[in-house]
Amino acid sequence: MPETTATAAAPTSDADPFAPEHLADPDPLHQHLRDTGPVVHLTRYNVHALARHQEVHAALVDWGTFQSGAGVGLANFRHEKPWRPPSLLLEADPPHHDAPRRVLREILTPLALRRLRETWQTVADELVETVLAEQGTEFDAFTALATAFPLRVFPDAVGLGPYGRENLLPYGNMAFNAFGPRNDLVQADAHRVAELSAWVNDQCVREALSEDGFGARIWAAADRGDLTPAQAPLVVRSLLTAGVDTTVHGLAAALYAFATHPGQWQRLRERPELARVAFDEAVRWQSPVQTFFRTATKDVDIAGTRIPEGGKILMFLGAANRDPRRWSDPDRFDLARDPSGHVGFGMGIHQCVGQHVARLEAECLLTALARRVAHLELAGPPRRHLNNTLRSWVQLPIRIRTAS
Repeated sequence: MPETTATAAAPTSDADPFAPEHLADPDPLHQHLRDTGPVVHLTRYNVHALARHQEVHAALVDWGTFQSGAGVGLANFRHEKPWRPPSLLLEADPPHHDAPRRVLREILTPLALRRLRETWQTVADELVETVLAEQGTEFDAFTALATAFPLRVFPDAVGLGPYGRENLLPYGNMAFNAFGPRNDLVQADAHRVAELSAWVNDQCVREALSEDGFGARIWAAADRGDLTPAQAPLVVRSLLTAGVDTTVHGLAAALYAFATHPGQWQRLRERPELARVAFDEAVRWQSPVQTFFRTATKDVDIAGTRIPEGGKILMFLGAANRDPRRWSDPDRFDLARDPSGHVGFGMGIHQCVGQHVARLEAECLLTALARRVAHLELAGPPRRHLNNTLRSWVQLPIRIRTAS
């Protein structure tokens, strides 16, 4: 983004995007911010908000101007001590970011995922059959499907043991809450920070991991000198932090989308090869990761507004993904749409390195459901779980009719 001297003050808003009412229903605020301007100064936190797709996309790809290394939350690591060692993927920039990302890209290859596909499809088929047999035609799809499937297959792939996996979602909830202000949501987790952090750290050491998982391959990279021994457990931790919650809530978003758009479910049943498109469209439509921050490395102009060096910008990924300037009829979930270009997985060098893993999980689960379920609909009002960063769930009651 070029610098310019022709700058003007951005329009202001005293809205708190982390207030419970906005976390529960962010769409009205997102529309307000998009309509107010390409840049809006949020006076409550003294940050500049970007809610339109063009500006969000441009900031995400310009890592040199908008750094992640000062923290992707409200806290500025230039002045504040992180609550945990920063993520080598999410909260680091080149050159510190390069080796960990390169190692993960070499591990999470298309060939590695093809080897997982058959096993994961079998697990998904078995899970669907078990849920239908044991719970019948009405059940909580968030717990029974969107949570159960990723918590089974992804920790297996990383190489975790069978015990303690119930800690993964609470740890992720705590980590994503920490990207926001120190509000009641953060305080609610405070008593478990030490316990959950210790458990996750214990899973990242070489001895805790199976010999054939992603985690062991990360440690093998350290043995080769591609990572340092100190970096290896942090890279494993990044997989466990970012690879569970976002997939769980992305799958829940897809199930919610189909339960409220029955015609789209029929389209998927007729064309099951659309499963991956469906997942991306659900991620665009619901945006499990709603916001991330960046920090300006110099004075920079965005659409006529000067962002000072060291200033924080707040990128509303969820708002960008429903920007009518970029998407036609953006509030509709539509499998006829090409959702590529959405920023639900980020963009640029910090784009989610595990996004294809999440897509494979979604493809397997949605394919299994499409084989057995002719129709699904909401059986009651869904319940959201509030988080400073995630668009998350606690319950998604659905009613299904099985295929004859």
